[in-house]
Amino acid sequence: MDNIAIFASHNGSIFDTLYEASLKKELFINISLIISNNQNAPILEKAKEKAIPHFVVNDKLYNDVDLTLVNLLEEYNCNYIILAGYMKKISPKLANQYLIINSHPALLPKYGGNGMYGRFVHEAVIKNGEKISGVTIHKVNENYDEGEILCQKTIQVDENETVETLENKVKELEKIAMVEALKLCLK
Repeated sequence: MDNIAIFASHNGSIFDTLYEASLKKELFINISLIISNNQNAPILEKAKEKAIPHFVVNDKLYNDVDLTLVNLLEEYNCNYIILAGYMKKISPKLANQYLIINSHPALLPKYGGNGMYGRFVHEAVIKNGEKISGVTIHKVNENYDEGEILCQKTIQVDENETVETLENKVKELEKIAMVEALKLCLK
């Protein structure tokens, strides 16, 4: 069984999916650590409820964020990191030392890069009249949204699509795509 850490800045919506998949033995993972850069992140409460070790790590609390992260990852024997809406850029040190997997709410390479996250992605997709959108699960390197693509799933963008409806459809698709990608990646 692989120990994974989840890094999230807010809800960490994929956390629930991964936790359930591990309980059902759909994925042979142990979520052994939750990290947030935001002390008010709801994922910290979820971690507490499920007795998962959780920490706030940011540059206000630590002089060397990377060293703190590496020390925690080693302490909890984490082999992999899953980004679940983590709004901090990953350093080359972490990207080179760990397999880090991210979910992006669009079909990369389109609509990726700095500033392209959450509703900003969906707004751009709708504004540009795209007929198809989706989700990309990819490995993380030191550049935003440029890592190797592991899995992509597509959905139709309806004529009367709103940012909210598209975001909800992509979030549902993300659950399927992330489990599928991890099954392939964590063998």
